[in-house]
Amino acid sequence: MSKQPNFLIFMVDELCGRFFDDGPADFLQVPNLRRLSDEAVNFANTYCPSPLCTPSRAGFMTGQLTSKIGAYDNAAELCSSVPTFAHYLRRSGYQTALSGKMHFIGADQLHGFEERLTTDIYPVDFGWTPDWTKPHERIDWWYHNFSTVTGAGVAETTNQLEYDDDVCHFSKCKIRDLARGKDERPFCLTVSFTHPHDPFVTRQQYWDLYPEDKLPGLNVAAISFEDMDPHSKRLMNMSDWTTYDISEQNVIDSRRAYFANISYLDEQIGQILETLKNCQLDDNTIIIFLSDHGDMLGERGLWFKMSMFEESIRVPMFVHAPGHFSPAKITTPVSTLDVLPTLLELANVPVESDIDGHSLVELCSGGKRTEPVFAEYAGEGSIAPMVMVRTANEKFIHCPVDPPQLFNLADDPFEQVNLANSATIKPFMQIVEQKWDLATYDADVRKSQRDRLIVYHALRQGEYVPWDYAPPQNASERYMRNHLDLNVLEANARFPKGKESP
Repeated sequence: MSKQPNFLIFMVDELCGRFFDDGPADFLQVPNLRRLSDEAVNFANTYCPSPLCTPSRAGFMTGQLTSKIGAYDNAAELCSSVPTFAHYLRRSGYQTALSGKMHFIGADQLHGFEERLTTDIYPVDFGWTPDWTKPHERIDWWYHNFSTVTGAGVAETTNQLEYDDDVCHFSKCKIRDLARGKDERPFCLTVSFTHPHDPFVTRQQYWDLYPEDKLPGLNVAAISFEDMDPHSKRLMNMSDWTTYDISEQNVIDSRRAYFANISYLDEQIGQILETLKNCQLDDNTIIIFLSDHGDMLGERGLWFKMSMFEESIRVPMFVHAPGHFSPAKITTPVSTLDVLPTLLELANVPVESDIDGHSLVELCSGGKRTEPVFAEYAGEGSIAPMVMVRTANEKFIHCPVDPPQLFNLADDPFEQVNLANSATIKPFMQIVEQKWDLATYDADVRKSQRDRLIVYHALRQGEYVPWDYAPPQNASERYMRNHLDLNVLEANARFPKGKESP
């Protein structure tokens, strides 16, 4: 057994933290996640650094806010020189592997991972670059629309289901390979699923777990477009809301499929955990479960993410480390930026880069934290940088082109009473002005968008060389081949070893 712990990180996509206030909500059919959560430290107020896939995942990997590393949107490149937790751990002697999605943009599709077991599910070039010079123009070919809501239901397979089936399969294969002991280094395996991300389509056996009369209702009914805040209006227009007539049944079906896909994920995660146990690797493996962002899921009439409201920006996160921490629920606000320094402290690896995250080890051990949590948004549907400051009880949302929003989450958990006025926002504006230069932030985003759009359109002319990652497979070294000794091959491939094995 390695002196340093192994790490198994489960990242899922678009899972709302609202359903994990104290572990999985009672109505969720998730026995594996419930068991894992019961033995873990649960962080009830975890926030992602940006409510969008690429910037959130880049922040999670690097421990840095997206404005510092230029990962503004779903087509923004993470520079290869920015250290990730995979770089840190690999340099200190870990083998690092990724199975599934991480939505890296650019030619570097590894960012410190020694091995990727699958390709990514989304494109990795600059095609999904927003354009703030055309703030009211909808980019039909890749912007979200409400067809995923009106089309919710059941199917035997989808693009997303096929992908996550592969993620699970190759993760189990990797764990079995680790158990064979060909590599004695400790490991960090990141398993990243694309569910329960829309479209809201699931398999029949999971759909049947959630009868309509057992589903939780909305906490905040749909708000008329006229009464929405400016950013929410932009998100509605971005989603082409006037083209779709969303019925009450559409809302029910979408939420039902969403919950059903959480149960699908639970089964996949359960298979991986069972494989870890069967391969006798569970005792020295710390498990972290989290999501990249949430989903509004019909609250206020909004869908998807890209908002600073709780359903979009707050995510579940728990750390399962029985040999290190006792089970607990922690309500102190934290960030998924905190994962990198937490991993490194647990592995006894020093942090040498300038990061925004803080290790969770002290909190897990009963300590306290007073620092606010920060988040940013500069992706599609925005027209200027948007920032969030989350303190112990309050959340402040600021964008230079919009009225400010201030919510006391202790008294108003569903953010229905905006307390912002010139007096109440003054201390928060001081924090914002100290943390960000929003004029420079805005200029940097616009320059990045302009440059990426030039490069994208140039590279689509003539011969196109894609950056999408294709996992290498050498068929001549798999299974039985005539340059290999059959007896040695069979003995080495078996776990546990047989009595006659060398």
